Amino acid sequence: MNWRYDHEADAAYLRLTDAKVVESDEVADDIVIDLDADNRIVGIEVLHASRRLADSILHPAAAE
Repeated sequence: MNWRYDHEADAAYLRLTDAKVVESDEVADDIVIDLDADNRIVGIEVLHASRRLADSILHPAAAE
């Protein structure tokens, strides 16, 4: 698993596996899931992340 936050794009992405992404689906406002060839979730993207996620998630070092 790999987690990253792009401050400029205000987007957070959680990569669950190294499988190739073959499809993306917006499942809710600002929430996109990436799927592999077997329709399994590969990653989850949160757009406008600063409005949708807690600061402690986006900046874990600041919460310590």
